[in-house]
Amino acid sequence: MPIGSPALGSVAMTTSALSGARWLLLDDYTSEVDVTPGVCHDIDGLFVDLEPVPPPEIFSLLGCDPAGPLLKALRHMGTERAWLPSIALVPVHRPQQRPARCRQHEHGCTCDEELIDVTVVDQRPSAARAGLVDLDLRGYIRLLPEWGFPEEKPDVMGFRLAALNNEKLGECLDVTGVFRKRPAAPVRPVTLIGFRPEAPLPEVVEGRRITASVVAVQRDGRIAGGAGVLSATVVSVCPSRLGDGLLDIALDGGIEEPLPSGTREIFQMWYDGGPAEPNLWACYDRLLRHEWSGLAISHRLQGLPDKPAGTTYHLDGRFVTDIDAFYCAIGEAINGPGGYFGWNLSALDDCLGHGWGAAGPFRLVWHHSDVARRHLTPGYDRPGHRLRDWGPSVELNDLLEIFSEHDIEVELR
Repeated sequence: MPIGSPALGSVAMTTSALSGARWLLLDDYTSEVDVTPGVCHDIDGLFVDLEPVPPPEIFSLLGCDPAGPLLKALRHMGTERAWLPSIALVPVHRPQQRPARCRQHEHGCTCDEELIDVTVVDQRPSAARAGLVDLDLRGYIRLLPEWGFPEEKPDVMGFRLAALNNEKLGECLDVTGVFRKRPAAPVRPVTLIGFRPEAPLPEVVEGRRITASVVAVQRDGRIAGGAGVLSATVVSVCPSRLGDGLLDIALDGGIEEPLPSGTREIFQMWYDGGPAEPNLWACYDRLLRHEWSGLAISHRLQGLPDKPAGTTYHLDGRFVTDIDAFYCAIGEAINGPGGYFGWNLSALDDCLGHGWGAAGPFRLVWHHSDVARRHLTPGYDRPGHRLRDWGPSVELNDLLEIFSEHDIEVELR
């Protein structure tokens, strides 16, 4: 389901209270009622130059009995066909001895791991048992410790191996290189500049913990989109040069997931009232197009009725060179400049179910569709530094299938 900013409707602040402030801190974590710790003019450390994608790692599957696509990959070592998009490692727990830290969820348990973008680089007979092999793989871990997954290997009997569609890839007795400590993400200090505390925040002093959502504010005082979660401890407090009663607050940590530095320009656009014409997103790279769509979620005008079923919309496809460009383009086709109509397949499917600007069925005229046909093709998608977003590409046919399921007529021009 598409999500927007946290419960902003519950925040009652006058335009004068927000005057000059660009950012509002909303504490919707430490109490049952949302409260506003304060507002500030700027946040140093909110926008950063992101770390590059780390180099791939080497993993070994020991005592392995490969099957399906993994077995086929072994036959093509040394070629591009010795590759798999994903290998799930599903632990086989000892009877009645599930580790205390292991918790079941709808997709498995918290001991599960997933290797992604995997190439088989070596195989050899296993010493564990005749007929089994040891495999060396080069790839990445999708689920890292900061997401709550284990650094220590669970005490298990072995691992079942599975593909994205749950197709069996075999099983193995042990793995190495997967469950281990990895360098922690760099600590990025944050400073709240020109911060004005609001009741009921106690006195801001060194050592105080602040946990709050960061919410953007427009020039006219209206609430815009969310910009992440701040969770850190106050290191120092001093009067701000921006005015009496304002503070500069240095924190020991920062935003849980900082925004790419280029996103500042997009927030500035919304601060000034939002995009005034279509395709302003087209000058950005794919990472920033994704951030554009994320901000558009909260910027949409809520409470407006959908345009009636049978309406014809025109999608400008000249700049649809990646899937995030499509989401920007469909958002503007339905809801105008800066409009939102999904930013992943699940969200698009939700938007087609009404409540996001267009009642179905409707007609979509996709101009310059040849651009998408050239770019939204089969393959493996590595959209940026966030490994959790990597996976099979979204193809033009995937989009057309979703539209068809909702009885949307699409005319490709």
